[in-house]
Amino acid sequence: GSMAAAGAAEVAQALSRPLSCLREPDCGRAARLRALEAIRAEVQERPLSGAVVQEVFGAQLVRPLTRCLRLGLVQLLGLLLQRCGASLVPYLSDVIRILQATLLDHYAEVRRESCRCAVACSQAMPEHFHMQSESLIKPLMQTISHQHYRVRVDVIQATGAVIQYGNGKSVDDVLSHLAQRLFDEITKVRHAVTTVVGEWLLHLRDRYSYFHKLIPLLLGSFTDEIPENTKLAWTYWEKIGLQWEKENEDDLKDKMDFGVSPSHYPKGVTRPGLGCRELVSRNLSKILPGLCHDITDWVEGTRIKASQLLYTLLLHAEDHITQHMELLLRTLYQACLDEESDVVKNCVKAAELIGTFVSPKVSLRLITSALAKTPKPSCIMVLAAVIRGSPKEILQPHLTDLGNTLSQAEVCQRSEEVFYMEQLLCCVQALIEVCQEDCKEVSLQLMKVLVTIMAVPCSQHLKEKVEETMSSLAEVQQLDSFLCLYKQHIIQLMEWVSVSCDCWTCYSPEVLQLDVIATHSGPVIGEALNNFIIILKTCLQPNKDPQMRLKLFTVLSQLLQKASETINSQGLFPSYLETVLKDILAPNLQWHAGRTAAAIRTTAVSCLWALIHCEMLSPKEILKVKDELMPQIIAAMDEDSKITRLLACRIVGVFLKVCGRQFGEDKFTRTYTEVLKRLDDASCDVRLAAAHTLTSWFKCLKDSDVKSAMESHVEFLYQELLIHLDDPDQNIQTAVLEVLKEGSGLYPELLVREIEGVMHKHQTPVYCNQLLHHIQSAKESA
Repeated sequence: GSMAAAGAAEVAQALSRPLSCLREPDCGRAARLRALEAIRAEVQERPLSGAVVQEVFGAQLVRPLTRCLRLGLVQLLGLLLQRCGASLVPYLSDVIRILQATLLDHYAEVRRESCRCAVACSQAMPEHFHMQSESLIKPLMQTISHQHYRVRVDVIQATGAVIQYGNGKSVDDVLSHLAQRLFDEITKVRHAVTTVVGEWLLHLRDRYSYFHKLIPLLLGSFTDEIPENTKLAWTYWEKIGLQWEKENEDDLKDKMDFGVSPSHYPKGVTRPGLGCRELVSRNLSKILPGLCHDITDWVEGTRIKASQLLYTLLLHAEDHITQHMELLLRTLYQACLDEESDVVKNCVKAAELIGTFVSPKVSLRLITSALAKTPKPSCIMVLAAVIRGSPKEILQPHLTDLGNTLSQAEVCQRSEEVFYMEQLLCCVQALIEVCQEDCKEVSLQLMKVLVTIMAVPCSQHLKEKVEETMSSLAEVQQLDSFLCLYKQHIIQLMEWVSVSCDCWTCYSPEVLQLDVIATHSGPVIGEALNNFIIILKTCLQPNKDPQMRLKLFTVLSQLLQKASETINSQGLFPSYLETVLKDILAPNLQWHAGRTAAAIRTTAVSCLWALIHCEMLSPKEILKVKDELMPQIIAAMDEDSKITRLLACRIVGVFLKVCGRQFGEDKFTRTYTEVLKRLDDASCDVRLAAAHTLTSWFKCLKDSDVKSAMESHVEFLYQELLIHLDDPDQNIQTAVLEVLKEGSGLYPELLVREIEGVMHKHQTPVYCNQLLHHIQSAKESA
């Protein structure tokens, strides 16, 4: 027993090479013969015992040899079919039965050989084969997705012959399988499908009944990634078109004689021949519904292929697209929302063809009515593509309607999502690109759309693109820059934005649009002050939405920071000052509870400071409004906001310089008590500003009629200031020293007494000594 086992192992060793060669899927005929010869030599030329032979045969040889035997039998059948052809007619049923089995054999080579037999059989006795061809379709389709690509190629070729010489009705049973193979990753498999479909379209007996089913398969190969496959498909398609022209020349007489090329055609694209165009146009109504269904299929590959095919079909159908517009647009609206960018790209190209071939009367009417119902970003995307594909002169009569539609609030303010805004911008860019100088007639409408896009909070990243688009809109009208566009339209834009300003809230898009118009137009806003101030006066009343007022005040304060380059560019702002101060600033400086109200007071105070700072608010103007504003500014020195307290201190200082000398006793008193509190402020800046303001206060009192009545107040001030002369911040000590020097002239002896009373307590008596020295020298010089 052990000897037999050892002998068997030795033989197995010797046979392993030829056996593995037989197992190779790519083992060709010559290699198979060599392997069988090697096996024969090994087994026959060794003196092997029966036990060893049995062991080796059972374990290793039976299967490969049976496979080869079976393969040999199928090859023999193939040979018979080739040589004897028609004389095998009586045995046709047997042949078919054999092939039904061998087409599904476990051995790939047997399947391949069976495919060749099927081809030979179909060609050897076509008129009889035709009766039984259908029996081979099922086994062929069961093996069309075999894992070896060579089997797949052979099956496709066999299917071609079986249907070509057999029953054409079988096309229906194989179509979906062939369509699937167009997605095969092996180039040769796709090449085989193209060849088979091309041959059927040229030679199938009932091809006219199957055009609508086969054309999509052939045209689907136009977008194959391998140029050779694409070229093959085009070559077949041109032949098919020419053959169809010949077969139908009577029918085509008019078109052949008068076929004028369309004046506007996609750049860089060759126009397909008449036969090809007619074939697609006549079958479009049968092809489109299924194709539109595929474009929204759940499988990504199917959607991409279908979208490529849609472009090809529309390129052929030209103006025949018109009667399918509703289905087409519905499909495109949905497909342009696809997350797969290739689907979107192909659908956009298809939509451009609608612009090229369909009258805008039809396409624009359908798209704008869809926009009115539910403006989806994809509707706008399709509209932009249709515009891009349209000839300039054909769009011209529809420009005004288009501009009006796009600038309607329901369209351009329908959604604030970024994608929607990007598409809206593309639409305006497309109009400018195509219509060039014709855009002059819709310049205002397009500006409204661009302002709207710029005003949407989420589209900040589009700002530059919007600006470029404005510049190109200016350029096509021979204007120097987008500022000239604002100059051209500013009053109309102001009127447009302010229609409903009486009921604005912080959520009104118009507030942000006004912001864009006012701040983006640079110096041009200075030419629309009348409108602008009326809007501000209406919207900044204290009973209006606080958040909205805050937003508008921020805009105003921004403009006032650079008044000469913005709202005072024409020097006209001063004539509106009284309105701004009395009707806009004063009411908003009133104290109201809440954080927003406080923020509003802060921006109102900063607006007032900006007016003073840029010297627009002249002393004459200050005198007009001092009674109204002074109490509010004094109150503002007590706000929570540091910046408000700081600016309020500065403004009080300015008011004192301008009109402090006319103050009565109570006004002097009220002013200094509030300013004095600020010397205890947490902020150094505010303490410093308070000190400067007190200097102004003393200057005013010196020249005032009520000086004598204020002695006790001055005494109190001296005492307080001497305490602050000890401030931890040296800058403030210096500033307080300046205040006391300025004030010492009023009651010098009184001040000297106060100094001597506190000198011993002071951390820094050096300041007290300087002050005494200052009083002494003032006395001497007097």
